[in-house]
Amino acid sequence: MTAIPTEKISLGIPNYGYDWPLPYERGVTRARTINNLEAIQIAIDHGVDIQFDEVAMSPYFRYWQYGVQHEVWFEDVRSYKAKFDLIKEFGLTGAGYWQLMQFFRANWLLLEQMFIIKKYGE
Repeated sequence: MTAIPTEKISLGIPNYGYDWPLPYERGVTRARTINNLEAIQIAIDHGVDIQFDEVAMSPYFRYWQYGVQHEVWFEDVRSYKAKFDLIKEFGLTGAGYWQLMQFFRANWLLLEQMFIIKKYGE
């Protein structure tokens, strides 16, 4: 087996969440992509508590709307910190974001606190 050196690996980081109608049916049920702030606002609007899955290291919650239960998974400061800690723990080269245009200020403040940020080409 061949191993890739950790200094050649970047961690992919999601900058979005999913709102799933339940029950899930493979090939039928479709999630709606939402941003992290939208996820928090949905929880507030529906008066539900945000839980944190210690295995997935991600926040989630369930709510009801129009007789349909939904499950939402997204990112917050705790989940970003867990991902950033993996970069340090394994000596990865850095991170790349999916959905970079979804603004979530807490992410950028934590990133700046934990790492030295270099622009491409520096």
